[in-house]
Amino acid sequence: METQPSTPKPKLFIVYFLLPALCIYTIFFFVPIIDSIRLSFYDANGLIVKEFVGWGNFKKLFTVYPFKERLINAFTNNIEFFLIVTFIQNFIGFLIAYLITRRMWGANTVRKISFLPTTLSVIVVGFLFSKLIFNPVFGVLDRILEAVGLEFLIHAWLGDPATALPVLAVVISWQFMGETILFYTAAIDNIPQEIVEAAKIDGANQLQMIRYIVVPYIMPVIMIVTIIIFIGDFTQFDIVYAMATSQGNPVYATDLFGSLFYRAAFTVPARGGWGIGMGAAVSTVMSLVVFIGLAGWMVFFKSKKKVDY
Repeated sequence: METQPSTPKPKLFIVYFLLPALCIYTIFFFVPIIDSIRLSFYDANGLIVKEFVGWGNFKKLFTVYPFKERLINAFTNNIEFFLIVTFIQNFIGFLIAYLITRRMWGANTVRKISFLPTTLSVIVVGFLFSKLIFNPVFGVLDRILEAVGLEFLIHAWLGDPATALPVLAVVISWQFMGETILFYTAAIDNIPQEIVEAAKIDGANQLQMIRYIVVPYIMPVIMIVTIIIFIGDFTQFDIVYAMATSQGNPVYATDLFGSLFYRAAFTVPARGGWGIGMGAAVSTVMSLVVFIGLAGWMVFFKSKKKVDY
């Protein structure tokens, strides 16, 4: 009598697929975070760990000049950076996605080309914008402003502390706008058509359609996009390094948590480095801010009215 081969249990079957990803995640993400927290309790001369100092690094970071000033500056810059990027990617990205799903002229072309900048390296994008578009000598933007009679707007975009950070936010938003459009178009296309048709029959205009139908139905996707933007912005380093150097020029106006951590941990003391211990302390604070912010966004979106599909 033949016996049927035993089938794996569902939970164990899921573990088979999750285990490789969990191993990679643990080795390259979780373990470095734990080790960074460990290093934050040690004094260091550059990359050479010396003695255990307990909470000493954190006390210096929150109370002693210039550590306190650089930390507060990076935190406030990160908030401003996040707000600008969130507005551009969430609001403008949503509008573009909504227009695409309305079958506007050229919608298919926009779907295809909007994701192209995302395939580029952040370093490449930063170099192109800083050297070709916002360059104060031969930048394309200033030449366009001059051609249309707006010479009074021409100035050193990356050299002015008032405009340097917004410029970086616009650049990174442009690069990753395609991801937002992709998420939103997929979510809007997934809205049941019978509900859309019923709203049209009831006389709903476009604004009412967006407010009462589209936004409530895609709220889970809005949550995902916002959280991705939040985590990316509060750990951002590449765009600052590519366009404003690791010093966060001009005068730390573009300094974010990522650039502060890099400069503190990996720059030699003679050039302003704080040592790996202080750098790890900055990294720990950054991780704590991301964790608290992530929990806050989860609570905020969970409190929103849910839509039953």
